[in-house]
Amino acid sequence: MDPVVVLVISLSCILLLSLWRQRSGKGRLPPGPMPLPILGNILQIDTKNISKSLTNLSKVYGPVFTVHLGTRPTVVLHGYEAVKEALVDHGEVFSGRGSFPVSDRTRKGLGIILSTGNRWKVMRRFSVMTLRNFGMGKRSIEDRIQEEARCLVQELRKTNSSLCDPTFLLGSAPCNVICSVIFHNRFDYKDQHFLYFMGKFNENVKILSSPWIQEKGNQQTEFTTEALINIVTDLFGAGTETTSTTLRYGLLLLLKHPEVTAKVQEEIDRVIGRHRSPCMQDKSSMPYTEAVLHEIQRYIDLIPINLPRAVTCDIKFRNYLIPKGTTIMTSLTSVLHDSKEFPNPEKFDPGHFLDKSGKFKKSDYFIPFSTGKRICAGEALARMELFLFLTTILQNFHLKSLIDPKDLDTTPVFNGLVSVPPAYQICFIPI
Repeated sequence: MDPVVVLVISLSCILLLSLWRQRSGKGRLPPGPMPLPILGNILQIDTKNISKSLTNLSKVYGPVFTVHLGTRPTVVLHGYEAVKEALVDHGEVFSGRGSFPVSDRTRKGLGIILSTGNRWKVMRRFSVMTLRNFGMGKRSIEDRIQEEARCLVQELRKTNSSLCDPTFLLGSAPCNVICSVIFHNRFDYKDQHFLYFMGKFNENVKILSSPWIQEKGNQQTEFTTEALINIVTDLFGAGTETTSTTLRYGLLLLLKHPEVTAKVQEEIDRVIGRHRSPCMQDKSSMPYTEAVLHEIQRYIDLIPINLPRAVTCDIKFRNYLIPKGTTIMTSLTSVLHDSKEFPNPEKFDPGHFLDKSGKFKKSDYFIPFSTGKRICAGEALARMELFLFLTTILQNFHLKSLIDPKDLDTTPVFNGLVSVPPAYQICFIPI
């Protein structure tokens, strides 16, 4: 037989076998687009805007559907109802962690963010308890954030009202808060060790996105030196990059909307004044500022596609049978940008979180920290930092750009795992 014919027949058989394996197997997964052999549905997903691709697919296949990333099926949850039903109502089953091939090899499933099963439960419980012992949620951590906010203001004054890229300073401030929690010490922004650490940390983020227990002799323990180092890495990663990116994006939006900035500063003048530092007790008297902070987080949609989950056992979900270990992808965008809950969701509007009388209005759809069993363990710290850093900056500075506000571009430069704001320059003019 002609070798070319043999090759064509062989390839056809391989492709058909691959397609059959993808569409068969244990369970009855939700519907979805027909996957290509080997490639799956990768060609139908825009890697620069995965969230938009999933939204388009949901219009065809509904709020629960299946896509194949390569040969592996992934169940997608789109919209508030589906996300809540899975992550809250069936929180225990949907609390597994999906696979990250690169991190699986380098971190061996250690830490908090990427661990799963009993290891995740033990390390999360330990981390939350330790952070509380170190002051998270208490007055002591508020004092540390206030101190860092004052140091940030001093550094911003050194720019002498000239144009600057705020990325480094806005990254250093939340990083120093984590340093003060873990090391009981903050660092000067020009400290060489601190600069080296920040540089390595930023490299690590781009590539991806101290033990004190006497457990060394216990071979079954989760509290190994390697595991604890990975926990500290997770705390820095989750506690620095997300907060600094939100602050950086927030200042860009305030430059874009000077009328919003003016209202926040008016509220700061009325409630706090100029002669003392903002404190968390002020927040209840500042509904507009609270609404702006919520709208910044809602609008920027920092993590459009939640970190992948996995079901911990077989589950019947909406008349489908999802086998144990199946990867679950949840679209946070579909909740934060729900047009019924937030009219004109693509528009930056603090009114999304204000009632008719101007009071702050909560929303169950506000889930930038995710929801359910694996909700961000540092949510309380992040909320405190965002409020204290932003109000302290606006208490001391007017924000100015040489570009007309209407010409400022707020489109994220990358909308895959993390929404990163475009680079910009800003003037901090002392009040």
